[in-house]
Amino acid sequence: MVLERFPSVLMALRNLERNRLRSALAALGIVIGVLAIATLGIFGNVLALSATQELGGIGNQVIVSPAQDTGAETLSPRDVTAVERIAEGRGEAVPLKASGAVVSGNSARTFAQLYGLSDPSALFEAGNGDLPRRHRQGAIVGNETAAALDLSVGSAVEIEGNRYRVVAVLAENDAISPIQPDSAVVLPEEEFVQEGYNQVVVQADSGEDARFVARTVRERLNVRENRVSVFELGSVLDRIREFFALLNGFLIALGAVSLVVAGVAIFNVMLMSTRERRGEIGVLRAVGVQREDVLRTLVVESVLLGVLGGLVGAVLSGLAALALGYFTRVEFDVVLDPSNGTYLVLAFGFGVLVALVSGLYPAWRAANEHPVDALRD
Repeated sequence: MVLERFPSVLMALRNLERNRLRSALAALGIVIGVLAIATLGIFGNVLALSATQELGGIGNQVIVSPAQDTGAETLSPRDVTAVERIAEGRGEAVPLKASGAVVSGNSARTFAQLYGLSDPSALFEAGNGDLPRRHRQGAIVGNETAAALDLSVGSAVEIEGNRYRVVAVLAENDAISPIQPDSAVVLPEEEFVQEGYNQVVVQADSGEDARFVARTVRERLNVRENRVSVFELGSVLDRIREFFALLNGFLIALGAVSLVVAGVAIFNVMLMSTRERRGEIGVLRAVGVQREDVLRTLVVESVLLGVLGGLVGAVLSGLAALALGYFTRVEFDVVLDPSNGTYLVLAFGFGVLVALVSGLYPAWRAANEHPVDALRD
């Protein structure tokens, strides 16, 4: 038998079995502590992952607009060209014109945000119809505006006295961005009276590219004066991640309190156990059992309690995470994210560590007691 090669483990198991109820209650404390830490950690991480997933790729978007101090409403051609050069190779820079107007159609009216750009497919996605690669005529309507005016592809809309045929309806967009296509109407650039562009939207290839573009635009365009305002959506995402990291740490700290309480229970169990077996330990020492062997056996007892409780707690926490994905709208790919396993390992390891630390003093005290004093009682 494998356990016969480890007499300390075998003896520890026998000692724990003699006091099953007491051992079970001590292990139950570890179970609750590990379950609390792992479950709260996983739930907090799932919240963070879900929020990041819902926000999509907003961390890849940079919006450059005229600085408020300048009083300008449009970017200069030089600034637009500079942003396009900076974004080259790291994403696509899309200059656009923007304004607001009342849109009429099918005997209904609503206010809409107007956007003018040459390539609508660079920023938007069609729900019905096709987005032209070069927007020269017609109107592209957001899904909310289309619903409010009962519009579809082929319908007509009127904007400031001009009639346009709807060539496409934009798909619903849940992304967090100053560019809101749902309540918008996209027109050709030539339909705007203004000459310059209000904004340049950079769709970067990655979050790192977005940070590079934002930093470089600030360094080059705002050297002598604050000419442009740079809004990096990745900074919003970073703040959200920091918030969830803080929340997760707080939840784990709450779970750790219950595990520390479990450690106190194990300390009490081991102290009582060694007290009751004082005479037995004295006999073992008297017949030649070394102090290190006694210490090892007692420490193994506490570690076994931690391992048993930690395993049960980790399994229950894993089942709770699966239940979260099954009974809620949380996606299973978020629940099964490898980062959640870190909390299971962390909670299990912490549970074993607490059990070990809790059993060290009682074990050391029993192992170092003189055999004569132990046998006298």
